[in-house]
Amino acid sequence: MKKWAIFLVFLLGADIISKMVAIHFIPSMGILDRSYPFGGIPIFADFLGISFSLNFVVNTGAAWGLFAGHPALLFGLRIFIILGLVLYLLFFQEKEDRFPAFPAWLVITGAIGNAIDYLLYGHVIDFFHFSFWGNSFPVFNLADSYITLGVIGLILGRSLQKKISSL
Repeated sequence: MKKWAIFLVFLLGADIISKMVAIHFIPSMGILDRSYPFGGIPIFADFLGISFSLNFVVNTGAAWGLFAGHPALLFGLRIFIILGLVLYLLFFQEKEDRFPAFPAWLVITGAIGNAIDYLLYGHVIDFFHFSFWGNSFPVFNLADSYITLGVIGLILGRSLQKKISSL
């Protein structure tokens, strides 16, 4: 087993535990709440115009709450992406392909974390809330961060691979 596989299991565990903590200890986000941004727990406020708080939010959709009315469809899509990426990485990725698989496994880890939420709770648990210069950024969780970083890694890795191979 590769060392980064253990790291990915650790990341998945961190996601699951952080969501359990959020459920029990972070107050639900209330748009009309007049206390610290939407009733959350302040971490820092107005640091160069950026604020960060913890706010418990239930998300029945995908990123930014898209497709909120279709949780079963989204669960099926998550499973399809997980299985597709795992099958590609295990059986179809060419051995001489220099592109690292870690970003794809990071996406898989995040997708599994959010799929576990759906199976356990019927929705995804989000709780990180940033506000940039007065504009509220969508609330997210660790699994969402893994997916985002993995996609960025895939894009950058492929573009760098193309540049290197053209030399």
